[in-house]
Amino acid sequence: MQELIIVTEFIELQNALKLLNYISTGGESKWFIQENDCLINGTKETRRGRKLFDGDILEIQNKKYLIKHETS
Repeated sequence: MQELIIVTEFIELQNALKLLNYISTGGESKWFIQENDCLINGTKETRRGRKLFDGDILEIQNKKYLIKHETS
């Protein structure tokens, strides 16, 4: 499982997808989420604005990412 390090309290799903290079713009997120299963803590998510917090697990295309908050 890879870690996605954030320095803010949360990250929106669409921004996580951009950071992980699944999409290049926020506008692509709606299409990507409709076409691919995005699981957060094992539950399918369809809202691109869904907030991900420290400890959440995001699963996309059989890859898992642990959201980890680190202070700068």
